[in-house]
Amino acid sequence: MTNWIEQALTDAASLIEWLRTQERADSVLTTISRRIADTLSSGGRVLTCGNGGSMCDAMHFAEELSGRYRQDRAAFAAQAMGDPAHMSCVANDFGFERVFARGVEAWGKPGDLLVVFSTSGSSPNIVAAARSARERQMTVVGLLGRDGGEVRALCDLSLVVPAQTSDRIQEVHEKTLHLLIEGVERILVPEHYQAD
Repeated sequence: MTNWIEQALTDAASLIEWLRTQERADSVLTTISRRIADTLSSGGRVLTCGNGGSMCDAMHFAEELSGRYRQDRAAFAAQAMGDPAHMSCVANDFGFERVFARGVEAWGKPGDLLVVFSTSGSSPNIVAAARSARERQMTVVGLLGRDGGEVRALCDLSLVVPAQTSDRIQEVHEKTLHLLIEGVERILVPEHYQAD
């Protein structure tokens, strides 16, 4: 195997091993799953956001909650704040740093939950969204990287991937979002997991 490919796969595997063996990660993921399930079962909504590849993760998370994960079930109220018309309108009229905060203002209410995906935790639009959610008495969950950045302090719950590059962080976020969806389903549709 080419040396750089082997190194990339070794780095990725070590981060998955970190996720697998960290007692804190297990506890945080279980708690986040419970908070999302509680939000949904009480009639609340899950909003998600991120930039670039993190927006793709935010959309992936929302679509598997609102659409389908492994089996058919009732749709869960989840929405990624990635509508291009909304984003371009807000960016044009208020600035790009407001694109997600404005969505939280439009769609978020007390008792809802915001999941922010950010490899740095320092993007002004992610920080603004978290602040807006806190002002609305929403739970803020962060799937973050590096040291968690400024947004970490605004999160009620966060998982911070201890890596320095966006690709490795996003690889763990991808695994994490599937674990969270499964965790939510195990709470809200336990019959799907009776064989386990």
